[in-house]
Amino acid sequence: MEKQVARIKDLDLNKRYSYADYKKWTFEERLELFDGRVHLCDKTTYRIHQKVTGNVFANLFNQSIIRQCEIYMLPFDVVLSKNINVKDEEVFTVVQPDICIICDPEKLTEAGCTGAPDLIVEIISHSTAKKDYNEKFNLYQENGVKEYWIINPTLENAVDTYILDNEGVYQLNHQFEKGNGIVTTPLFPDLQLNCSDFFR
Repeated sequence: MEKQVARIKDLDLNKRYSYADYKKWTFEERLELFDGRVHLCDKTTYRIHQKVTGNVFANLFNQSIIRQCEIYMLPFDVVLSKNINVKDEEVFTVVQPDICIICDPEKLTEAGCTGAPDLIVEIISHSTAKKDYNEKFNLYQENGVKEYWIINPTLENAVDTYILDNEGVYQLNHQFEKGNGIVTTPLFPDLQLNCSDFFR
């Protein structure tokens, strides 16, 4: 049996790891697995990122229509697999979204979520922009996350929301700049959020 890894520097960043490997790591640093490849999370927690994450979480949490589901903010492991009963050794993508909403209780585990959340929100910082707009966009699309919001306080408080269509491809649902606009979603038809509240 492979022993636990206590130091992140002991990982081979050229190796492909599974969720079973990930669960053995005991170091404090946060990281994600994209198809088995290690992606280190930003060590720096910027104040604006914390503020916007808290505001978005609070606005979603306070909506009564959301209370039929579960809402979480990082650190929270999401194991992306189309089969929620997959073995740990057979899954290779683990992410830590800023915010996620899960409406299927069967996907929830003591460790987090196995399977696609219904909605994921990522708040962009300078160091995560490429990852959130590209790699994570593709991972969420491929694994069936129904809706993906990208909120960018570093780019004129931009808010982009994407809906997964019947072909499994993200279509732009909303695109707002300067924190202006009302966000709606077909996942929760009665939900209306004012973008300006995200950036207060």
